[in-house]
Order: sequence, then C-alpha cells, then structure tokens
Amino acid sequence: MRYLMTTKPSDTAPDEKLYAEMGKFIEELTAAGVLLATGGLEPGGARVTSAGDEITVTDGPFAEAKEAVAGFALIEVRSKEEAIELARRFRRIVGDGESVVQQVFGP
Repeated sequence: MRYLMTTKPSDTAPDEKLYAEMGKFIEELTAAGVLLATGGLEPGGARVTSAGDEITVTDGPFAEAKEAVAGFALIEVRSKEEAIELARRFRRIVGDGESVVQQVFGP
C-alpha cells in the first residue's frame, strides 16, 4: 500500500544534527525500498477551481504559512500501522509539529 505523508512547516530552523538524522532516516527507507519520493514544497503555487464551464486559476499562497504543506514523502508499506510508525519516527527526528498520513489509491 502507498501512503503520502505530509508535514506542515515548523518555527524551528534546521541544524546540522537534524540534517544528519534525516539523512540517515532517508537512506534507511531508500535502502529498504520503502521511500518512493520525498521533497519540499513551495509555499505558493496555483489553485485551479472549476464551477460549471468556468475554470479559474489563482496564484498563491493561500493559507497562513503555518497551515501550508511544507514537504512530503511517498512511501510503500504493508499497512497503515507501518506508515504511522514511520511518521512517528519522522516526528521524533524533526520535533514538534504536525504530519498527515493518507493512503494513496491507484497504481
């Protein structure tokens, strides 16, 4: 099963220790074949909405910075519990904040 793990930005600036711990975590998940993709996201972007035949494009950012998604990891694991455990490990590394784990449907 595939899961998308997203995280919101934090007020804590990353330091060398955080980079080292995240590097080890990413290497471990990559070697295990669990991590499919990871990355940070720009705070802006574009919102595309449709209502009937009308399609509107609005440039961002849209939410308060603390509400935006700052980064993601796409993982492939055997269960939701395994995905949640990886999110717990991630939170232990990066500290206080919020992450969301959602199953990805489809191929």
